[in-house]
Amino acid sequence: MRSFKVFSGSAHPQLAAEICANMDYQLGQVARSRFSDGEIGIQISESVRGQDVFIIQPTCPPANDNLMEILLMIDALKRSSASSIIAVTPYFGYARQDRKAAPRVPITAKLVANLLETAGIDRLVTLDLHAGQIQGFFDVPVDNLYGAMIFADHIRLRNLSNAVVASPDVGGVARARSFAKRLDLDIVIVDKRRERANQCEVLNIVGDVNGKDVIMIDDIVDTGGTLLGAAKALKERGAKSVMACCSHAVLSGLAYEKLEAGTLDELIVTNTIPLRRPSDKITVLSVASLFAEVMRRIVNNESVNGLFE
Repeated sequence: MRSFKVFSGSAHPQLAAEICANMDYQLGQVARSRFSDGEIGIQISESVRGQDVFIIQPTCPPANDNLMEILLMIDALKRSSASSIIAVTPYFGYARQDRKAAPRVPITAKLVANLLETAGIDRLVTLDLHAGQIQGFFDVPVDNLYGAMIFADHIRLRNLSNAVVASPDVGGVARARSFAKRLDLDIVIVDKRRERANQCEVLNIVGDVNGKDVIMIDDIVDTGGTLLGAAKALKERGAKSVMACCSHAVLSGLAYEKLEAGTLDELIVTNTIPLRRPSDKITVLSVASLFAEVMRRIVNNESVNGLFE
């Protein structure tokens, strides 16, 4: 095994510690400071010369601070003669801004890719990019892992006798179909029209859900409006229960309050983003072992794609 080191940003130190525990490895030390005007200061507290270095830092809220911090860490490592720098960003922020959806708007996901590459990364490891084509925004290798691997194992343990997989919108059909194939289940589609940002109107359910346990699958749950609207429509069509599997629990604004008052029976998420507070309706699954295995394979020059086979 080649020599390597692992450092964590301040976005999610619990996940970084769990990943290192799975690798039986000690997390490296980083000194952080703040200037009086809010500027972030970074100093790597140990030598990294000639080392392969992993930085674990999801760019979750506060996204701007966490993105700036990982850029500073990359620059510090590059100037400290690290052999290679691998950014491990379990949640890749700004991924929803992946195209020009209106005139005179930026393609922010591409800009973030440029920033990371210019700072000096040699590889990116992430989970469930909002749009798979974001991998093409990078000129370095990108390992886009799938939360469905974690969710499928968990759902199998439930032994649901009459389940069906649902896509909460037409855009997520490919994800739902892939997830249903893993579980050997049928799929249904929730057809909706988004009237404005963070608000949507459910129009129709394509498929039969009467008396069935419905499992919705999505990459991000933000305000919860899409999932809760879909859950309400599914229950009105006779669904026995409705749960949702979402990789990234952004849960901004009043999402917790809406979740607890809504008709969704359970929200299953991964720990790519730290929860602001616990909820009886939220089940958290860890991705630490998955990321630890990918990092081990990278260090050993083994196939990452083998995980998906």
